[in-house]
Amino acid sequence: MLQVPFIRDNKELVIERLAKRNIDATQMINDVILFDEERRALQAELDNTLAESNKLSKEIGALYKSGEAEKATILKAKTTDLKTLTETLKEQLSTKAEDLNQLLYKIPNVPNAIVPTGNTDEDNEETFREGDVPVLHDGALPHWELAKKYDIIDFELGTKITGAGFPVYKGKGARLQRALIAYFLDKNTEAGYKEVQVPHLVNEASAFGTGQLPDKDGQMYHATNVQPDLFLIPTGEVPATNIFRGDLLDEKQLPQALTTYTPCFRVEAGSYGAHVRGLNRLHQFDKVEILRVEHPTQSYKALDGMVEHVKGILRELKLPYRILRLCGGDLGFTSALTYDFELFSTAQDRWLEISSVSNFETFQANRLRLRFKNSEGKNELAHTLNGSSLALPRVLAGILENCQTEDGIVIPDVLVPYTGFKIID
Repeated sequence: MLQVPFIRDNKELVIERLAKRNIDATQMINDVILFDEERRALQAELDNTLAESNKLSKEIGALYKSGEAEKATILKAKTTDLKTLTETLKEQLSTKAEDLNQLLYKIPNVPNAIVPTGNTDEDNEETFREGDVPVLHDGALPHWELAKKYDIIDFELGTKITGAGFPVYKGKGARLQRALIAYFLDKNTEAGYKEVQVPHLVNEASAFGTGQLPDKDGQMYHATNVQPDLFLIPTGEVPATNIFRGDLLDEKQLPQALTTYTPCFRVEAGSYGAHVRGLNRLHQFDKVEILRVEHPTQSYKALDGMVEHVKGILRELKLPYRILRLCGGDLGFTSALTYDFELFSTAQDRWLEISSVSNFETFQANRLRLRFKNSEGKNELAHTLNGSSLALPRVLAGILENCQTEDGIVIPDVLVPYTGFKIID
């Protein structure tokens, strides 16, 4: 959530940057400033009323002590009127503050200056590419056919048990999935990220804190048979970042770096075609996440470090990939700058998104009330960042498709100590 003082002091900048998202925010920003002025006017009137009431209370006490009860009685009638006015002002102030917050909830984060203007993913900027696209043998198959051929992932069985988008991993497929999780976690902990295991359901305050509510309410599964409602997590970012909700850290405690493995649950819009077949789009999938809480002066250096970290993992897997800087129209609601990693699937002849690495600046921290005490002893909002390191379904799909041979699927060398086998045949 944007801070009102920032909007007030940078009105034109905010409007200009939000235009990168193809949003004409002029009216919303003007309303924020107007609501804030009205809220501050009500607060000032309330403060003056309370001050006058306190002053009269002291005068009444003094009058009673001096035996001037009649004058005291007259002033008491006035304090009654002031109490009524105080309650009215408190109600008006609460309503105005809520109106202001409801408006702020609808405004996305301000894109960084280097975010390109654009409408769709076709306008994203490629910033890096690495790895050789393998030349596959004749008759190479997409991963959903490989999964059936080698009996390692059963999509039909998952549909029987739950529904479409809930696959069952079997045999060497399950072991490869587990190997990837362990490998990703090991790489992250070696890089200084502290591993945590977090709940897979969160409350409304947690979903609001990281920006899933109200923006992505329709994309989350709700557990409504408990009170209050709980939500199945769409990503490990939500519970892991909420570890710090409401915290006041010391500057010396920064940065904080965590990694977590979780299943993720998302209600995806229905669509058809090869681009959503197999592991390309699921309702339940596994993901290893990294996140950081940073000093504002260090967060973009940290973002670059996260990008380099994910690059290192993909180099070890020897998979061809590219990095995209997302345009304003494709940028997530809470993000100021996002880099997407895409893996090239030779069998599908298309790029598959496997990671997003983002800096949210103070947007999440403001919702979370995540602050630190700076060197001057003042409380300041921290910056939060997160990234997939990595999302498993499309990485697994890429390994199956790009590493297939006529004799079977050759496991990347770095994973063999985790799988215990070198080939799926």
